[in-house]
Amino acid sequence: MPEESTDQPSDAITGHMSPEEFRRQGHAAIDWIADYWASLDDLPVRAQVAPGDVRHLLPASAPEDGEPFDAVLADLDRVVVPGLTHWQHPRFFAYFPANSSPAAILGDLLSSGIGAQGMIWATSPAVTEVEQVVLDWLAEALGLPEAFRSDGPGGGVIQDTASTATFTALLSALHRASGGEARRHGVGGAGWRVYGSTQAHSSLVKAAIMAGLGEDAVRTVAVDPATQAMDVDTLHDAVVEDVGAGLRPLLVHVAAGSTSTGAMDDIAAVAEAVRPWGVWVHVDAAWAGVAAVCPEHREHLAGVEAADSFVTNPHKWLLTTFDCSTFWVRDRAALTGALSILPEYLRNAATESGEVVDYRDWHPQLGRRFRAIKLWAVLRTYGLNGLRAHIRSGVDLADHVAGLVAADERFELVTEPALSLVVFRLRAGDEATMAAMEAVNASGEAYLSHTTVEGRAAIRLAVGSWRTTRADVERTWRALQEAAAAQA
Repeated sequence: MPEESTDQPSDAITGHMSPEEFRRQGHAAIDWIADYWASLDDLPVRAQVAPGDVRHLLPASAPEDGEPFDAVLADLDRVVVPGLTHWQHPRFFAYFPANSSPAAILGDLLSSGIGAQGMIWATSPAVTEVEQVVLDWLAEALGLPEAFRSDGPGGGVIQDTASTATFTALLSALHRASGGEARRHGVGGAGWRVYGSTQAHSSLVKAAIMAGLGEDAVRTVAVDPATQAMDVDTLHDAVVEDVGAGLRPLLVHVAAGSTSTGAMDDIAAVAEAVRPWGVWVHVDAAWAGVAAVCPEHREHLAGVEAADSFVTNPHKWLLTTFDCSTFWVRDRAALTGALSILPEYLRNAATESGEVVDYRDWHPQLGRRFRAIKLWAVLRTYGLNGLRAHIRSGVDLADHVAGLVAADERFELVTEPALSLVVFRLRAGDEATMAAMEAVNASGEAYLSHTTVEGRAAIRLAVGSWRTTRADVERTWRALQEAAAAQA
C-alpha cells in the first residue's frame, strides 16, 4: 500500500494572515513608517556601512518555517535602517529628490491591496480609465498641448521611469520614420542617427543600445558654455552633415532641466532646426517638468507644442512615491504601431471594438500595476494649490542657497540656479570642492552630489523633499562652510 500522505490540505497552509492579523500588522507597519519619518532628522543621511555589512546580518538561507511579521518589522530596525541612505531625509540634497508623501504611500498601499493587472482595459477597466483621467488632469495642470490629452490624437501613460519613456519614444520614432519596416525587419544598416546634447541623460544612449541602433548612432551636440543648453546651430549643422553622408536623422532628445546643471534646451528652436527632416522631438523634463504646475515656472517648456513626446516624473518633485513617470505622445498611432501585439489569449470584445485603450501597447512590458491611484491620491488631497506651494517652496529655498553662496567669497556659482537646483564650487579648485562635499557626506549631516561643468568639479544641491525647511538648508550650509575652512 502507498504511504499515507503527510501533506497538509491547501486550506491549512500556514503563513496566510487572518483579516484580524492583517489589520493589526497593517497598523504596526504604518506606525513603523511614521516613527521612521519622525526619527530621520537624527539619522545620518548617507548609509554608514561598508560593502557586505548588511548581507552579513542576514542568514544564508530562507527559514524553513514561517516567522511572525513582527520579526520582519524588528529586522527593519536591526538590518535595514543602518544600511539605508535616507532619500526622505530633510537634508537629502543629492541627485534629484525621490519624492513621497503620506497620501502617495497610502495610494500605493491601496494599489497593492487591490492587486489588479491593468495590461488591457478588459482586465480592469478602472485601472485604465482612472489613469487616462489623471493624465489628462496633469496635462492640463502643466499647460501641455491639447493634442496630448486622451480625447485627442495622442494621450498619456504612466511609465516606470523616464528612461523607459525615452526608449519608448525612440521605438515610436523608428516606427514612424521606417513606415513600419523596423518593426518587421529590424533596423538593419539604415544608418539611423539620434541627437542629444553633451548634457543629455545617459538613458538616451541606453535606449539606442536596446533599440539595436548601437551607441555610435547617438551624436552628441555641444552646449553653450554659460547655460549648458544645446547649441542649436551646431545641431542643425550636424543633421545637415549626417544627411549629406547618407545617414537618417531619427530623434532629438531635448533636455528641459538636465541632470547635471538643470540646463534648459530651447524646445522651439530645436524643433525648428530639425523640422525639414521630420525628426521626432522628445522632451525630457523628468525633474523640471512638474514645476509647470506653477504658471510662473513654465518658460522652460515654451515650444512644447512642437514636441512629439514629453516626459516628467511626479516621483521626483511632485510628492508621488516611486515609480511614477508620466509620458505623453502627440500621435498615439506611432506608439501603438510600434508596440502593439495581440496574442489570442488577450483577445476580447472591448479591444476589438476599438473603443478602449489597452496600455500594454504603450510601453515595452505587458503587465502593469495600478500606478495611477497614488498620483490620483496626491492630486486630490493636495490640490493644485498645494502642489504649487510645494514647488514654490523648493524654488525659494534654492534661491536662498544661491544667496548664501554669493555671500561667501570662498564659493562661487557655476551656473545660474535652475528652479530648485544650485550648482556651485569652492574657488580653491577641484580638490577642495570634492573634499568639502565628501566631508559633509561622510559626517551624515547632509548628502550632496557632484558633477563636472566645463571640465571643473562642482557641487549640486537639489531641494525638493516634502520635509525640507529653511533650517535644514542653513544647517547644511554651515557644515559646508566648516568643511571649506578645513581645506584652507
